[in-house]
Amino acid sequence: MRCPYCAFAVDTRRQPAEEAWVAGVLRDWEREAPWFEGPPTTLAFGGGTPSRADPRSLAAVVEAVRPSREVGMEANPEDVSRLSVRAWRDLGVSRLSLGVQTFNPALAPALGRAHSARQALSALEAAMATDFRSVSVDLMFGQAGQTVEALVADLDTAASAGVHHLSLYSLTVEPGTRFAVEARAGVDEDRWVELHDAAALRLEELGFERYEVSNFARPGHRAEHNEHYWRARHWAGLGPSGHGWRPNGERTANAENFDEWASGSPPAVERPGGSALFFELVWSTLRHIDGVNAPEVVRLTGFRVMAPDRLLNEGLLRWEGDHLRLSTRGFAISDAVVAAVVAWSCS
Repeated sequence: MRCPYCAFAVDTRRQPAEEAWVAGVLRDWEREAPWFEGPPTTLAFGGGTPSRADPRSLAAVVEAVRPSREVGMEANPEDVSRLSVRAWRDLGVSRLSLGVQTFNPALAPALGRAHSARQALSALEAAMATDFRSVSVDLMFGQAGQTVEALVADLDTAASAGVHHLSLYSLTVEPGTRFAVEARAGVDEDRWVELHDAAALRLEELGFERYEVSNFARPGHRAEHNEHYWRARHWAGLGPSGHGWRPNGERTANAENFDEWASGSPPAVERPGGSALFFELVWSTLRHIDGVNAPEVVRLTGFRVMAPDRLLNEGLLRWEGDHLRLSTRGFAISDAVVAAVVAWSCS
């Protein structure tokens, strides 16, 4: 089933060519590995559908890449069983992320996902019964009809199961998707703020640290792989639609179409600089609790990081040494704050 509001690259054939996928990923790794010094620390199988793959295919990639710290994997709840989670753990997965969205049986059908609320609970129970180092749950807020009570109940369900990490995303309807065509909207701005603030407060009460705009973790359970993106570290993009950032500053983008990518089509390569790179770095690192490393941004782009006095005075931003950071209030409107910082610094 295709996500009705997402804009990810999708291959809808019933029998995907797994052998071609493995061969292509290993080819990508052989191409990208020489750009990096030493072995990688993390490997992430993203996009939800890795849980449909034969574990032997995933194991072949793990064996070739040999990450030293974390192997993360996203899974659809309908693909999870006690047998599957054991197979994923045995091949080396240390961090499992479940795309639940909601545990509420009244709200789940409206999101158009293939799993039911009951399946989501069963998947979480199976994951928690396996010795993954970290189990994470993706939840969503801002859909029509969602109340604060329903959202808090979702958070409490995940926390009571013992999850180590929680990603909380606002419903975003991408152009061209079914929800966009049907003109389905989420909640209005006032309700969005009410939901957001209630969720952030409840997660703090439950012992989760907000370390990125949409991500909350118990101590020691941050998503190590994703922190590469949010802390301006380099990474290799493998597989169809994979994007990477080489240490020499080049950005790579693999073909989205599976057959084009599998045929050996080389990635598109560009090296952003100046204001374009400045925007990328500020947008990605200001989302993280550590904030923007201003001297490093100057070194890479030539632009000074400047914070508008208005945002500082309103308590949306703060300087801590040479790092510019979002405040608790700033997290709620991070996109607008980032845009203001970029416009102020590049003017």
